[in-house]
Amino acid sequence: MTDTATSSISIRAAVEERLAQRYRAESRFRGYGIGAVLLSFLILVFLLGSITLQGLSAFSVYELDLDVELEASLVDPVGDRSETSLRQGSYSRVLQNAMREQFPEVRDRRDLRALFQLYTPLNAPRLMQAVIDEPALIDQTHRFRMPISDEMDLYLKGLLVEERVIAASGGLSLAGDGAVIDLRSDTPIFHTLLEDLRTLLNAEADALDARARGLEVQEEVGLAGDAGNADRARQLRQRALLLREQADAADGRLALDGSMPSLIVEAGGGAIKLTELTVDGLAARGEPLLAPQGEQFYDWSLRVIDTPADRRRVSDNQLVWTRALVARGLVKQRFNGYLFTNADSREPELAGVKGAFFGSILTMLVTMLLSVPIGVAAAIYLEEFARKTVFTDLIEVNINNLAAVPSIVFGLLGLAVFINIFGMPRSAPLLGGVVLSLMTLPTMIIATRAALKAVPPSIRQAALGVGASRTQTVFHHVLPLAAPGILTGSIIGLARALGETAPLLMIGMVAFIADAPSLDLSGLTEPATVMPVQIYLWYDGAERAWEARTAAAIMILLVMMIGFNALAIYLRRRFERRW
Repeated sequence: MTDTATSSISIRAAVEERLAQRYRAESRFRGYGIGAVLLSFLILVFLLGSITLQGLSAFSVYELDLDVELEASLVDPVGDRSETSLRQGSYSRVLQNAMREQFPEVRDRRDLRALFQLYTPLNAPRLMQAVIDEPALIDQTHRFRMPISDEMDLYLKGLLVEERVIAASGGLSLAGDGAVIDLRSDTPIFHTLLEDLRTLLNAEADALDARARGLEVQEEVGLAGDAGNADRARQLRQRALLLREQADAADGRLALDGSMPSLIVEAGGGAIKLTELTVDGLAARGEPLLAPQGEQFYDWSLRVIDTPADRRRVSDNQLVWTRALVARGLVKQRFNGYLFTNADSREPELAGVKGAFFGSILTMLVTMLLSVPIGVAAAIYLEEFARKTVFTDLIEVNINNLAAVPSIVFGLLGLAVFINIFGMPRSAPLLGGVVLSLMTLPTMIIATRAALKAVPPSIRQAALGVGASRTQTVFHHVLPLAAPGILTGSIIGLARALGETAPLLMIGMVAFIADAPSLDLSGLTEPATVMPVQIYLWYDGAERAWEARTAAAIMILLVMMIGFNALAIYLRRRFERRW
């Protein structure tokens, strides 16, 4: 009796232990699942957050409001105000004259070229189009709005250089006139800068010596296998010696060059670039970039551009002129409408997604008109009407295989068949739509067949039992019930086609398209590109401003794809029926 009770207790304990182990395993599995979901969510947030942070700056742009004199002698050389005459006008000269009026002290040819680089020359055709649309502007002063150059736009957004402003205390006196100005402050404000620059030069010299020592060691042990290491090490040590001599000059003066941070004194509406600092830290020498009004100032500041001029594409003059335009209220930050109203451009500040957006719409229209009816019809026949034979089994296997074929293969097919054999226009939405429809057909057929299989057999049996034909059963009963799944599969397939790039690259849709295609039948054969290809082209751009434009285009494409998926969810719920 006691043995039996003891055995029952041990069995119960073993069962409870196994149950506890199973519960712990289920808890661990649930924890793994929750962890995987959270990790996926964090990765998605990081991806979308990085794209958003990088692309937000592209949705705003700094524009220059410039008063231009549209003299008839410049914009209407023939004098009859015809479109032919207006197209022969010198609108670049009009813009240049307006910029000269803003900075009349700029007369050197090199400085004038730098001044005119504050905006892109492609704004001249925009001014020409404004005059053609409204000839009454001739011989009038017209307020023309144009984006500043991409480099200056990045500068005003704080993305181009590292700079800081030091608010000065005490008085500042200026002496001299012309190309050289002597500056003296009541307080040793330049002393800290002088010591910082000396420390910077010595640190650079130490870094060069360290690199030279590394090359000498490699030369001794023979690791690099390059006989020129000794010469490079000698050059590095010479450069380090020059930097130390510059930092510890015998006369106590420190000459500033393009390899060092730029120091610009801002006072009296002017700007003076320092070219030399003295040992006492009270005096300095510089050249005026904008002539200040006056000789004695108590409200002034010192702007330190830590990025040396040798490491940037813009000069100190251009930075000063841009800030002067902002101070005069001529440069303002606004919403970047060019991103949505312009097609592609060689200049980032004028580039937009209109051409790629229209191309995507036309391409998706062709894809939808070809792939959806054919794919749904093929799926209905294979699932509801075709007999199970070796031939139909072969077709099903091929459809499943085509769904797994890389998309670039369909691009090669389009290049070999539709372009080389049928002679279809290259880089046109019609050709792109045909290629993408071939790529999405297998997916749509599989999705449609899965939706048809999900309809219970009792629906078919009931329809046939009341006398309906096979065709009536399929189209009146089965197809309406499968419509949510069919629509969902079709829209998801089109969304996938919207994000494809590789097949379109093979058929020439990677070309630079400066004009948006027409949203009609003629636009199907016009040169065009699509959003993914536009993103690819912008990402390959050399200017830094393309980075923000690329991220902004990705955001627009994501919004389009989210819209497709939201439409699929809505249609599924709208047509969903319960049985």
